Amino acid sequence: MKRFALMLYFLSFALPAAADSPSDAGLAEIRDLGQLNGQALACSHNQAASLIKAAIIQYAPKSRRYGAAFEDTTSNAFLAQVKKDPAACPAEALLVSQAEAAVARLQTAVPAVAPQ
Repeated sequence: MKRFALMLYFLSFALPAAADSPSDAGLAEIRDLGQLNGQALACSHNQAASLIKAAIIQYAPKSRRYGAAFEDTTSNAFLAQVKKDPAACPAEALLVSQAEAAVARLQTAVPAVAPQ
């Protein structure tokens, strides 16, 4: 009984880590894009925000989990940027290049599914 309890104890640590790996593909990249989107919206950088929105629509997995991660991160980043001095806004070109890099990482993390 002791061995069984000990095995269950250690297994409880291993299962969540194993279960999260495949299902979290691209989640960090989605959050990165949400962070950049919040900054772009707060700083009125429309080109960067449009690029990010198009990338999310085209490449992000269509699930509530990914959508919520993007929306929550966008909201938090927007509020954090608004609290800063307006001069603290990054240049739009910098946000665009960071967004392009995050999109490339997202495409690598979540390969497109070929239409059948």
